[in-house]
Amino acid sequence: MSRRSPSYTDPVSDTSAISLHRRPWQEWATLAARLILGVTVLVAGLLKVTRLDASVQSVRLYQILPWDVAGFVGIALPILEIVVGLLLITGTFTRLAAIAGSALMLAFIIGIASVWARGISIDCGCFGGGGAIEASLTAYPLEILRDTGLLLTGAWTVWRPRAPFAVDNWLFAPLDPMVSEPEPIAEDDKESTR
Repeated sequence: MSRRSPSYTDPVSDTSAISLHRRPWQEWATLAARLILGVTVLVAGLLKVTRLDASVQSVRLYQILPWDVAGFVGIALPILEIVVGLLLITGTFTRLAAIAGSALMLAFIIGIASVWARGISIDCGCFGGGGAIEASLTAYPLEILRDTGLLLTGAWTVWRPRAPFAVDNWLFAPLDPMVSEPEPIAEDDKESTR
């Protein structure tokens, strides 16, 4: 017995290009939030990964972590940022990537607020570089505001991870009901198969 071919009146799969105009505004907002956070984190990681010594020094200047732990974090952070950025941009394991991106932003906010409160004058090193600077050159309020905005994009994406142009749409797509549910065999056909 042959399967029925899909017709133009059949429901459209949510992953098809035809359904893009039917998506609610929240999914488009998630796409924007996902891309803003993903691109920012990816660029930050790429700028730091080529100079891991500067990344390690930047983490150590915060004077929060023990010397050896700060060295490990300085090396691991750019790699983590690159992975999280790529996952967010491609929409792969979106909710988990958004949780990781949000956690990074929260850690950065805490770190920047900590050096600000302790009167330490450094460049945050968020996009490479880092190092001690004059107190008049610090931009802690703007850096905290930027990272808070990025944290909000991550929180939105955690709350509503579904968006167009995401690998998750194919990885976790529901099975086509025409393929997953076999058609019942008619009584006449049962007799002919015996």
